[in-house]
Formats: sequence, structure tokens, C-alpha cells
Amino acid sequence: MTTSTTSESSAAAPLLDLQALVIAVRRRRRLWCSMALLGLLVGASVAVLMPPPPTAVTKVLVAHEADQPNDPGTLIRTDVGLLQTTRIAGKALESLESAEKPEDFMQDYGGIGLTNNLLQINVTGDSDAVAVARAKALADAFVADHVKRIQEAANAKAKALLDQRDRMRDELAQVNKAIGDGSPESSPEGSADFESLFARRAELTSRIADFDQRAADARTGTPQLIAGTQIVDAPRAMRHSLPRTAATNAAIGLVLGLVLGLVVAAVGTVVADRPVLRRDIAANLGASVIAELPRRSARLWQRRRTRAARERLTASLARTVRSSAEPVSLLELGCARSTSVIALDLAGALAAEGPVVIIDGLPGLQLAGRRPKPGDPTVVSGERAAAVSHQERRLGVGSVAPGAAWTDLQYLGTQTVLVVRAGHGSAAWLHTVARQLADQRIPVIGVVLIDPDPRDRTDGTLWDGLHTALRGQNERLARQNGTGPRQTERLPMWAARVPDSDQEAR
Repeated sequence: MTTSTTSESSAAAPLLDLQALVIAVRRRRRLWCSMALLGLLVGASVAVLMPPPPTAVTKVLVAHEADQPNDPGTLIRTDVGLLQTTRIAGKALESLESAEKPEDFMQDYGGIGLTNNLLQINVTGDSDAVAVARAKALADAFVADHVKRIQEAANAKAKALLDQRDRMRDELAQVNKAIGDGSPESSPEGSADFESLFARRAELTSRIADFDQRAADARTGTPQLIAGTQIVDAPRAMRHSLPRTAATNAAIGLVLGLVLGLVVAAVGTVVADRPVLRRDIAANLGASVIAELPRRSARLWQRRRTRAARERLTASLARTVRSSAEPVSLLELGCARSTSVIALDLAGALAAEGPVVIIDGLPGLQLAGRRPKPGDPTVVSGERAAAVSHQERRLGVGSVAPGAAWTDLQYLGTQTVLVVRAGHGSAAWLHTVARQLADQRIPVIGVVLIDPDPRDRTDGTLWDGLHTALRGQNERLARQNGTGPRQTERLPMWAARVPDSDQEAR
């Protein structure tokens, strides 16, 4: 029944339970809070231990011949690319009389296009004065290179226009020569040719004048572009505020660490597949959650709440052990210390009815090796457990963690209560625990959940587990004694069809 119930619940489970994922990530808040704090400290320490080098900044207004209002920034990006060339870097180093290689100098500066015509140059140096000198030399070299390119382009354009004008002047000279050599009265055909020569001369004269004007315009437009390219913001050293830089870097490190921590926690949760919800733990173990116990807290009001929860748990387990004719054991998974405390409290509650002996099967003999206090029950382990009298009540305490001796669990008790810490064991290991206990024929009365999530609202009860649950045990005892109230709880369909004798036999 345990195996079938577990397999059915696993088959019906979604591929990714967001509720379980959120709760599991929230339970690992120590991880992502620690990573966020680490990022904050790293960011602040970087600002202190690795301060930015001295930096100078200057701004250059760049005029382009092909400026357009709707330019997407291609021209200024071209200027930024030209700034990062060995030609401009070499010119700047020549003005600084520096022996540094242009390739190395290019690593110390950069350009940013603020608008279509405004270029910002950032330069680093060994000191503020060196950075300012480098920025001025670099800005002057860029302006000189830009002006030189504008002049060369204008001169090339004017030269092309003048060359075309000169060719037309040569042709005009030939036309004038033809007009001077010919006579319009020689023949009608000659008169027509003479008129065409005059028309050609007029056309050439007009075109020559046009090329002269265009060449003059090309040269006239160059001074405007040259005057428009200038340094509009003199080089100055940038002031760095250490507190502001540290605060900025700390905030960035905090956000990055928090995001990284959340991602690591989420991925680790999905990969580890450690159930934290009541319903998942109950489904994987094939037993209902009968009680919960929060972790010990340093806060006063939570201490009182934890103490009250322990008292309720002790009273509930004491009633279960009294009503059971077979020895009961407590088997822990991820909470050996809490299980030891529960066992001592339970033994103290049962001591009023007779002697109680705790059989310590925990790794490391946590109970047997402790220093006994006045009034503590007797704790035995190992071979001494076989010498315990049958007149004394036995309470076994063991572990179902990886490496447990499964065949020895039946000597601790023929019935067991699992004490499981939420989010400790994987789903595969919970399946293993349920299967091993079923193979040893040790029924699980219920599960005590340690450190449950306070926002978990899922139901940890298996309604088809009456053959092992506490309520099913109480009903069987009532039917055997012929007393007790009539059963009013609605049973599952499979249980309703099974006779009482067959169900008890199961």
C-alpha cells in the first residue's frame, strides 16, 4: 500500500511545483542573504582597494559637411572610431614628446558620442596633471586631423572642378580659333556651322563660369567647417568621491549577489528535489504528519511557543505508546538532536507509570554518551540492550539517514514514529526509507515534522492510510474492546469494500 500510494502521488505531481519551489528558496534565505552581503562587501572593498585611476575629460564639437537633422549617429560613431587609431594616438604622443607606443596609449583613452556633433574624450594617467595634458594633446590631435581631412577633401573637390574648367577652356580656345579662321559668307552650309560654333562658345563660356563659381564655393565652405570643429570644454580632471563610489559599487554588488543567490538556491532546490511541504513528505513516506515541532529560536515569545509545542508533542506520543502493546521507536532523519530531546521528554512522561529504558541506536551514541542528570531515564546501547528486562518499557531511538543498519531497526521497536526535518532528505531517499521499513515489516504510526515552513498550508494527512495512522489504531482498539463511539469518518472506496478482518490483517 505504501509503494502504490507513493507511486500514484508521484505520477500525479506536476513537473515543477512553484509553491514548493518558492518555499524551498525562502528556507534557504541564509544562502542568498549571505551572497547578497558578500556582494555588498566585495563591491565596497573594490571601491576602496581598487580606486579608479586619475581621469581627465574634454569635449569636442565636430562639424561635418554631411550633417543631417535625422542622422542616427553614424558620423559621430565614425569620429569615435577614428579617435581610436594609431595615427591620432601617435600625433598626441609626438606633441607630448613621449616614447610610449601608440598601441599602449590607445588603451588609456576612449571616446563617447554624446550627440551627433559632440564628442567626449576620457583619458587616464598617472596623475591628474598627466591625464589633463594627455586629454589636451589628444583633443588637439583629433581637431587637427579632422581639419586636415576637411581641407584635403575641399581641395580635392576644387581641384576636380578646376581641372574640368581647364578642359573646357581648351575646348573654348579651339572653338574661338575655328571662328577666327572661318567666314560666314562662303556658303549656306558654312553659315550654319558658323552659328553652331558661336552657340558652342557661349555654352562653354557659361559652363566655365559655373565651374569657377563651384570651385570658389567649395573653398568658401571649408572655413565654416574648420571654425565649427573646436574644443568646447577644456580638459579637466574628474573628481572621484570615495563614499559615493563605494556606495554605488556596494549597491551593485548587493543586487548582483542577491540575484545570484536566488538563482543558485532555485537551481539547487530543483536539482536536489528535497520535499519541504507536508503533503510531499507524507506522500513520499507513505505516512501522515501527526505533529510538528519548530526549531529552537532565540526570541523569547518563540521559545514559549516551541516549549508549548514540545509539551503537546510529548503528551500525544505518550498516549500512543501507552495504548500500544508493541514497543515503539523514534527514527530520525536529519534531526538527531531534536529526536534525542523528544525521546528524553517522552521517557520522562512515561516514567510515572514504570521504569523506562531508552535504547540508543543513533550514530555516535548521542544519548548513551551524554552525562546523565538526576531523574533522567536509563539509556543503553549495543549489546546491553539485549539484557533489558521485559518488565521495563522500551523506547528505541535510531536513524534512517544514509548508512543506517536497516536490519537492526526492528530491535528498536516493531512500530515507529519518523522524526523528519523538512527539506533535509531527497524524495528518492524518502522513498527508500518507506520501502526499507515496509520490508522490515515496521509500520509507521506517523511523521513528526521538524522545522516546518510557517507558511505551509498543505495537508499532511494520507486519507487512505488508516492501517497505520493513529486514528486507525485507536479505532481498531475500540472495536476490539467493544467500546468507543461509532465510526463516522468516511473511508476511501477501497477501504469500504474490505471487511474489517481483512483490513486489520493488512
